[in-house]
Amino acid sequence: MDDQQLSVSSLLSEFSTRLNEIEEKQRLIKDRLLLVGENLVSTKEDYEKKDFEFRKKISEIDSEVKYIKQLSKRIVNELENFARKEELMIIERQIKMFQPIEFARMKDINRIVKKEMQDIINSKNEENLKDKSIKNKKDSL
Repeated sequence: MDDQQLSVSSLLSEFSTRLNEIEEKQRLIKDRLLLVGENLVSTKEDYEKKDFEFRKKISEIDSEVKYIKQLSKRIVNELENFARKEELMIIERQIKMFQPIEFARMKDINRIVKKEMQDIINSKNEENLKDKSIKNKKDSL
C-alpha cells in the first residue's frame, strides 16, 4: 500500500503542480487580456477624440463655405449697381460737352444785358449826335 500511496501522492503532487501552472498561465492570459482591453479602450478614446475634432473642423469649414457663398452672392448682386467703364466714358463726354462751369448766373446775365443795353443807348446817342452835327454842318453850309 505504501507504493500505492506513494504513487497516488506523487500523482496528486504532479496534478497539483500542473494545476498551479495552468492557473498561472490563466492569470497571465487574463492580465494580457486586461492590457489588450485597456489598450483597445484607450485607442478607441483617441479615435473618438480625433473624430470629434475632425467633425468640429468639418462643421467650421462648412460654415465658412456657406459664409463665402453668401458673400460671393452679395458681391455678384452689388456688381449690377456699379457703372461700367464705357458708361463712365459716355457720361464724361456728355459733361465735357455740357460744361456746366461755363454757365452764367442770373446776376451775370442781368449785368451783361444792362451793359449791352447801355452800350446800345450810348451808340444811338452818339449816332444822334453825329446826325445832328452833320445836319448842323449842312445847315451851316
